[in-house]
Amino acid sequence: MSTRYPFTAVVGMDDLRLALLLNAVSPAVGGVLVRGEKGTAKSTAVRALADLLPEVPVVAGCRFSCDPVSPDPGCPDGPHEPAPAATRPARMVELPVGASEDRLVGALDIERALAEGVKAFEPGLLADAHRGILYVDEVNLLHDHLIDLLLDAAAMGSSYVEREGVSVRHAARFLLVGTMNPEEGELRPQLLDRFGLTVEVAASREPGQRVEVVRRRLAFDDDPASFAARWAGEESALRDRIAAARALLPRVALGDAALLQIAATCAAFEVDGMRADIVMARTATALAAWAGRTDVTSDDVRQAALLALPHRRRRNPFDAPGLDEDKLDETLERFKDEDPDPDPGPGDGGPDGGGGGGVPPQGGGPDGAPRDAGPDAGPDEAPAESPAPEPAPSQGGPGAGERAAVKAAEPFRTKMLSVPGLGEGAAGRRSRARTEHGRTTGAVRPRGALTKLHLAATVHAAAPHQKVRGRSGPGLVVRRDDLRQATREGREGNLVLFAVDASGSMAARQRMSAVKGAVLSLLLDAYQRRDKVGLVTFRGRDAEVALPPTSSVDAAAARLEQLPTGGRTPLSAGLLKAHDVLRVERLRDPSRRPLLVVVTDGRATGGGADPVALAARAARLHAADGTAAVVVDCESGPVRLGLAGDLARELGGTAVTLDELRADSIAGLVRDVQAAGQTTRRAA
Repeated sequence: MSTRYPFTAVVGMDDLRLALLLNAVSPAVGGVLVRGEKGTAKSTAVRALADLLPEVPVVAGCRFSCDPVSPDPGCPDGPHEPAPAATRPARMVELPVGASEDRLVGALDIERALAEGVKAFEPGLLADAHRGILYVDEVNLLHDHLIDLLLDAAAMGSSYVEREGVSVRHAARFLLVGTMNPEEGELRPQLLDRFGLTVEVAASREPGQRVEVVRRRLAFDDDPASFAARWAGEESALRDRIAAARALLPRVALGDAALLQIAATCAAFEVDGMRADIVMARTATALAAWAGRTDVTSDDVRQAALLALPHRRRRNPFDAPGLDEDKLDETLERFKDEDPDPDPGPGDGGPDGGGGGGVPPQGGGPDGAPRDAGPDAGPDEAPAESPAPEPAPSQGGPGAGERAAVKAAEPFRTKMLSVPGLGEGAAGRRSRARTEHGRTTGAVRPRGALTKLHLAATVHAAAPHQKVRGRSGPGLVVRRDDLRQATREGREGNLVLFAVDASGSMAARQRMSAVKGAVLSLLLDAYQRRDKVGLVTFRGRDAEVALPPTSSVDAAAARLEQLPTGGRTPLSAGLLKAHDVLRVERLRDPSRRPLLVVVTDGRATGGGADPVALAARAARLHAADGTAAVVVDCESGPVRLGLAGDLARELGGTAVTLDELRADSIAGLVRDVQAAGQTTRRAA
């Protein structure tokens, strides 16, 4: 076994280390989600925690790590007879981003289940992680259905595998730790809410601390065993402190005054549901045990709030996580000496288990020491709202007449734009696709391991051969060749590439604000439908890729907010740049189908001697590739030229006005896109 980097050798990151240790003391806190930029040792700290956990007593030979004191009565390897216990180190199981559902929850032998009625079950990673740590690196890139299974198991403490009426259940209680880089995409708020604590990490801006990080890392890489030996004393002391805090935890009293402060804080910050209250209570109790106390103080409640609440204040994915510490202190002080209502009404909510998440502030740590995040803003921080100073217009060139960026209008709910046809891309919520989850549409012979059995088709294939196979009992004689895989249709995520006209014809402040609001609304829709997004802008003499395709709509929103306007309209350059981006993305991810959204008034005033003809030629390149396209017509005023409609016809798509994005009249938009494309190709 390779030597892990010692937990006590990690430099800085007080919030992350505290959150991990609190979960080691009380796994009921509900796990940790670690958010941070790349290269901040998130994975190193998480992996190092496993060596600090005490050994686990298990039933000898049980694949599901049953506790010999109270074995699971429903264990698939049970029932367990009384026997001497075995011990093993606490496991840290890693869930790869590309893992299948069978690898996560386990696989049931369907062939034996049908033919013999035997529940032959191969445990998955959830069984391996029972009574240990389940670590998911880049959890935001994990497929949604896997995250749902993972969090359901974490909340219920057990995993269920059901296939065609055959079910298996086993215990699955583990410390769930996930890491993610917000630049690569956000988790849904419902999923964030299921993590016990959430912390934000960033590289230190202090040169001395950075020097120490590099010095220790180089020493570890040169001789891992010797480096670990140097920290063995600190590791042992920390391990003993965890054990002592675990032993003290049942004796910690959570008084009514602390409970009132917890409830008042959650109410003051308008968090949804009751999970926040419960996770704050569990965290405050663990903090008291960690400090060696048997009573919960206001400081424990405050620290618990900083770890558990900030992310719950996000009302949409573009809000930066955070918590107003002045408001927190005011709330805690106000309810410090008040008595709670001893007789709550019958309509009050009760505990529902689970936990929430949050991001600690960028101020001082729990002991008042400065944090290592440094003065610079984290990757999720929202851009400044105040616009940049108006630049002086130049005498020509691409920046002529340039205006400062304007703030986007309030986003609104849009109708779904989707790609026609049936794809096979990554799971999502936009366009029709063949997926592992969805409604069953047919059956095929499995090309690999059987994952979704089509029972009727399997029985139909096996039935004609029963006499030849010598069937004599009630069971069906099933062979491998009889098995049929169900084909299912669901939804996929797409690549939504925005090509936004930022030229002078779009520069009226009220108009550009409405345009940005519309694009922001479409970005919000892309976030909810699990799409990748990209942003191309064009103005002056050229176009640029403002944001390469990414899963982070936060980054796209930030680029959009900072977008200035002015200059000519190089429409052809914008379309050609978009074509180049899509060509590269098709090579990188051929299964993810693109949707091109061109936001423009249709004017073309730059890019050559005949800019209109050049724009038409560039549009026909997209039509030849079969790219689904929508033109958002931003033309306004009493006199309209209809140029955006002409562009849409050249693209083989359709045009929709800003007002129509809000309306219910564009439900058949993509069918119109496809029909218009076919009409254009026939005319050509």
